[in-house]
Amino acid sequence: MYLRAALAVIAGYLLGSLNTSLIIGRFYKVDVRKHGSGNAGMTNTLRTLGRKAALFVIIGDMAKGILAYLAGFYIYSGQPGGLIGGTACITGHIWPAFFRFRGGKGVLTAFAVLLMFDWMIALGLFAVFLVILLATRYVSLGSITAASLFPIAAAVFGRGALTMVFSGMIAVVIIIKHHENIKRLLSGTESKFSLGSRK
Repeated sequence: MYLRAALAVIAGYLLGSLNTSLIIGRFYKVDVRKHGSGNAGMTNTLRTLGRKAALFVIIGDMAKGILAYLAGFYIYSGQPGGLIGGTACITGHIWPAFFRFRGGKGVLTAFAVLLMFDWMIALGLFAVFLVILLATRYVSLGSITAASLFPIAAAVFGRGALTMVFSGMIAVVIIIKHHENIKRLLSGTESKFSLGSRK
């Protein structure tokens, strides 16, 4: 059992370490961590490389979250394994072994994992994120709010103690990774989301 759990963690972490924004950036000969906000994620890729690159990042970040969940699900058997593999994938995305442990904030990958685990909660949190984004144009505020509501939603819908543990861990890590955004939100200097004019 412990061996299977370890294998689920390793598989998830290695998948997560395939940071899509940094891989896509190599085709443009650009490290997005050296531009804009310095974050290796979709929003900074959009601002730095444009819509097409950002679309590939969305696809890649979602795909690896789904694959990590499935890997954990079948290696460890069932939803607990999916959560183990998925959480490890989010960790790998944030601290990727292949990119000197400097990655993104894990929001898209976390959403993909949650979609696999409980699509109703996932879509509910996405709706919250979307409302906040449309109202304020702050991606970070939407992400922080949705992450904060994840363990609350898991408790309200009675998803069990194990889910509470993993949802709490995911929420805390995502919020901590947004600490600079929180400072900028409080000071009124946070950048607002825009599709821009890039192709």
